[in-house]
Amino acid sequence: MHKILPLMGFCLIVSLCASAQAVQGKLLGTWSDSTLVASAAHNNTYNEIWGLALEGVEYAIIGSTRGTHFIDVTDPSSPEEVHFVRGGTTGTRIIHRDYHDHDGYLYAVADEGSQSTLQVMDLSPLPDSVTIVYDSKALIRRSHNIFIDTDTDIMYSCISDGDSLDFAPLRLFDISDPTNPTVISDFSNIDGFIFSQVHDTYVRDDLAYLNLGPSGFMVADFSDPSAPVSMGSLRPSDYLQSGYNHSGWLSEDGSTYFMADEDHGMDLKVLDVTALPDLTVVDTIDAGNESRFSIPHNQIVHGDYLYGSYYYDGLQVWDISDRNNIQRIMHYPTSQIEPRQRFEGAWGVYPFLPSGNILVSDMQEGLFVIEDVGLLSSTEDELVSTPDWTMSPNPSQGLFRIDAGFSLHDTEIRIHDLNGRLIQSFDGQQQALTLPAGQYKVSVISPDFISTKTLVIVP
Repeated sequence: MHKILPLMGFCLIVSLCASAQAVQGKLLGTWSDSTLVASAAHNNTYNEIWGLALEGVEYAIIGSTRGTHFIDVTDPSSPEEVHFVRGGTTGTRIIHRDYHDHDGYLYAVADEGSQSTLQVMDLSPLPDSVTIVYDSKALIRRSHNIFIDTDTDIMYSCISDGDSLDFAPLRLFDISDPTNPTVISDFSNIDGFIFSQVHDTYVRDDLAYLNLGPSGFMVADFSDPSAPVSMGSLRPSDYLQSGYNHSGWLSEDGSTYFMADEDHGMDLKVLDVTALPDLTVVDTIDAGNESRFSIPHNQIVHGDYLYGSYYYDGLQVWDISDRNNIQRIMHYPTSQIEPRQRFEGAWGVYPFLPSGNILVSDMQEGLFVIEDVGLLSSTEDELVSTPDWTMSPNPSQGLFRIDAGFSLHDTEIRIHDLNGRLIQSFDGQQQALTLPAGQYKVSVISPDFISTKTLVIVP
């Protein structure tokens, strides 16, 4: 049976993703240190998470206001701190640290503090020790994020300065000799596109996917790292739900970039990057709720899954094997803080350990180890798929309707604006509705599921 719900007005459907009934992940273990202080700005004791596997031992690497903690998570039920490296600046001023490893070395930076440094740690002595082989603020005193292109031995430092270097929105370093990093170049514009910052970047095959904060997004070819070429860009006015373009990660087949604007109430964007210079937002996905305080932070793709640290909403995992039918399949609530207009909860996620266990850092609570998402099918809680429904035609020339392959008799339809305000709420029997131009979230709610899609009505 198909129930038709006409909506009067012009519309364009931009999200075709129905949310599945995600199950709660299985917590394997946690770690925190009650002697650490929180930052003055965000009350966060912890920040970024990274991971390593060496000689059969799995490590979580988590940043704090004191420095870098190496946690043995080989037995995830009993995480144990085995090594610690003190940061150049410590205490309540520290908010951000960031990490990447390459060729047996860990690179660590901080974004605050006059004594912060670039630290390079030799990991070969593990499990016995970690050796610092470079520790200087000459080239990097401040860096908000780093990303290492392992194929070219180039480290991209975002929002970067050093005692001997001026501020640069983006600076590249040659780290082929890890004890002697050298500057390649720095940038505040590419092909005339000016930006005040590169907040984060993802790099593969010389293509850098640049999250430009308030300036939007760009894909640039760094085959010549001294003279990059823009391959396509989006200014904030070029895509819906634009805000502070924060971070993202490329799918393994290179077709899709998952991009977050770090703004309360905004969704993750699913970006088609197959036809550069054209960049198209083909879908939006979220944490499965309608909270106006919901806010994405960092994302990583591994295999057929997208992993997100989602502040108040904790860990979120989506099955992205079919880009036209992305399913939210797992979550874990790391934070018990009542959501508000702040930045609190899950900061980072790391899903690359050989065990498949997922590492999550919570700003206030510390380290969480969650069981491999691939083991969901063997748990007692089986994943329940949402029945399919569509909003059509697409595009519309004046009439919008909901078609469902199930009865809408016992359902409720809710329509919210992007600030989370309820615009309309009615049962599935209502036949018509007029909406002004704008973008909305349409939710179909039944006793068995909640499924949300996005619609835009234009004048």
